[in-house]
Amino acid sequence: MSANEEAIREYYEYVDDEAHEDLFSLFSEDVVYHRPGQDPIEGIEEFEEFYREVRAIERGTHTVIDLTEDDDTIAVRGHFAGVLEGQQVEFGFVDIHRFDDEGLIEERWTYTDTGRV
Repeated sequence: MSANEEAIREYYEYVDDEAHEDLFSLFSEDVVYHRPGQDPIEGIEEFEEFYREVRAIERGTHTVIDLTEDDDTIAVRGHFAGVLEGQQVEFGFVDIHRFDDEGLIEERWTYTDTGRV
């Protein structure tokens, strides 16, 4: 397993465990997070605020179904089950992560079966 793949698998573990400090350590100071239909989250401060205060998902579990790596980019197809806006939900997702030269995630895209994430 490459270091980048290991970081991505840790990412989902940290998100599910709400291990924010560990989660943030995986990302570049200049991270950009893209979500369809929403303004990008730019910089580590906005990214931290999103995960601590804004994110609509209350809790849940990510399951990685497929993971593909090419150079500095990893794409993940997965399944999420948890609580979103007080309701039990399950949906599929695709995440794309691009790494910088230091092995930190500097850009991230999320696509889901629901537009509310």
